[in-house]
Amino acid sequence: MTDIDDIPAPQGQLTLKLLASRQDTNLHGDIPGGWLVAQMDQAAEVAAGREARGRIATVAIEAMDFLSPVRVGSMVNIFTRVSEIGHSSIKIDVEVWIRAPHERDPDELHKVTEARFVMVALDDNGRIRAVRQVG
Repeated sequence: MTDIDDIPAPQGQLTLKLLASRQDTNLHGDIPGGWLVAQMDQAAEVAAGREARGRIATVAIEAMDFLSPVRVGSMVNIFTRVSEIGHSSIKIDVEVWIRAPHERDPDELHKVTEARFVMVALDDNGRIRAVRQVG
């Protein structure tokens, strides 16, 4: 008997949900990894921007492995979780889970990749600032 706790599940909050469409494909008709990284970066920016209450920028992306391809028609679900807040930086764990087209169970998600994005808070002039403003 399988324990329900043994089934992998997304960690964090659903931050971005979109459909992988034909316009997102490369010349071979596949969804490229770069497209997925761009969506993950956007989700990390949303999550970090909420914490920083303002402008932020990506300064690093830690190791990323792709576990399975994303096919056209897949519903892409990007989950984010704040893992650490420093003086001016915020680390965001990002996971991508998809619901493949023609999936028998419409609620079944498959993990595609994960990474940690390191973001920094910026002021209006584009200079690094403290995440938490005092005062």
